[in-house]
Amino acid sequence: MATRPPFTPPPPLTGATLLFGTIAVSLAVFMNVLDTSIANVAIPTISGDMGVSVDEGTWVITSFAAANAISIPLTGWLTQRFGQVRLFVTSILLFVIASWLCGLAPTLPILLGARVMQGLVAGPMVPLSQALLLGSYPKARASFALALWSMTAVVAPVAGPALGGWITDAYKWPWIFYINIPVGMLAAGITLAIYRTRETPTYNLPIDKIGLALLITWVASLQIMLDKGKDLDWFASPTIVTLAIVAAVSFAYFVIWELNNEHPVVDLHLFTKRNFAGGVLAISIGYGVFFGNLVLLPQWMQQYLGYRSIDAGLATAPIGIFAVILMPFVGKFLPRMDARWVATAAFIGFAIIFYMRSRFNLEIDSFHVILPTLLQGIPMALFFVPLTVVLLSGLPPDKIPAAAGLSSFVRVFFGAVGTSVASTAWNNRTILHHAQLTEHATPYSPALQQTIDGIRNLLGLDQAQTLGMIERNLSAQAAMIGLNDIFWISAVIFIVIIPFIWITKPAKTPQSADGGAEAGAAAAH
Repeated sequence: MATRPPFTPPPPLTGATLLFGTIAVSLAVFMNVLDTSIANVAIPTISGDMGVSVDEGTWVITSFAAANAISIPLTGWLTQRFGQVRLFVTSILLFVIASWLCGLAPTLPILLGARVMQGLVAGPMVPLSQALLLGSYPKARASFALALWSMTAVVAPVAGPALGGWITDAYKWPWIFYINIPVGMLAAGITLAIYRTRETPTYNLPIDKIGLALLITWVASLQIMLDKGKDLDWFASPTIVTLAIVAAVSFAYFVIWELNNEHPVVDLHLFTKRNFAGGVLAISIGYGVFFGNLVLLPQWMQQYLGYRSIDAGLATAPIGIFAVILMPFVGKFLPRMDARWVATAAFIGFAIIFYMRSRFNLEIDSFHVILPTLLQGIPMALFFVPLTVVLLSGLPPDKIPAAAGLSSFVRVFFGAVGTSVASTAWNNRTILHHAQLTEHATPYSPALQQTIDGIRNLLGLDQAQTLGMIERNLSAQAAMIGLNDIFWISAVIFIVIIPFIWITKPAKTPQSADGGAEAGAAAAH
């Protein structure tokens, strides 16, 4: 490894330079985080245009999340190899190119390839944006810089569904990707102009090639298995069995290799820390359940309630209102409280919200669809920051960047897994309930014959039209009951994982100013 001379950080920015630097970095973060949710409401439209099922269309979301999860752990090595500013600007420009390719994609495989590229190049952008912003402000104002960053990171997923819905309805779905081009070019240009003289030193560091290859192998195999399982009848398919074996074997070798490598791509020894292990499990499982449901909700509204893309987006947008309002207060008062109680309150709040949704029906009005979404912002504000404080507490300052990166990797990956599991579970429960609803609907059923006669006399339909109408209603009811099952199970999961919070010790405020800032930044994302 190259000898590392002492590095003196450049002085903080001031005046207009600080203002424009903050705007440029925030724009890049906004563009990045926006792409995790902007495609959610456009999935039915994209699927229809490309002639694939909505289930296959969800790969547009999961492919980005899985690729992003793979690239996040490499940020530390890439930064030291190429420098903060150079890597950040390059990531933005490559993200712009990937967005352009997404919009041009004529088929689903090409779109997925472009989304994978987007996810891979997006990995370093969020942690580097934190580093650049914190380096731009005096240490005494680190909390203010962090507040600005947090607001951007929270507003983006709130705006994503609404913006995606409006663009899909008013224009065409490729424009949800094309809008990244001007935003990215502006952010890259301003960032380069302001930060090019503030580059960090670079070193010719070795990379754990075997560990990286194993990471890619098990993550990709597991993701493909989860996405294709429902289409291939799971373990009745040799393809799914093969993917499961590859994922399990490569994961086992990955763990063994990383624990015994001098320069691991992922420092798994962090999981020997009780707070880190418990906090990461709690935040990752909770995020996976939350994100999986966030993907299903707009799909259900469009397929079975007749919502337009923009309506579904606007109905899910209020999720961040209370989060944006309450997050600054949580950050202010958290040092005076036990973060474990705050996180527990968040999980109970999520359970209540999902229980409310488990009471949905096909006659529900917009107000009762939006109300749980609006209230969900309250546990969101109590969720990320306290758990990140818990999982990073007790770690030395030099371990905090690696811990923040690893926790982000696990959380983002669980988000991708949660999407796949939620989609599969909804599909399976819908099939089950459809079978249960139709098992007595035989030609010899007096109740069915009476219903058919009533509809024909009332609406003047023929036999085939009447049966088609009944089938559509049964399918909608089965999907509704299946979705209610998912919401109810999600509520139970949030209660069940509360003990993970309480296997940790009481969190202490990090002693290092840099460590505290890093912890907060990781929490915000």
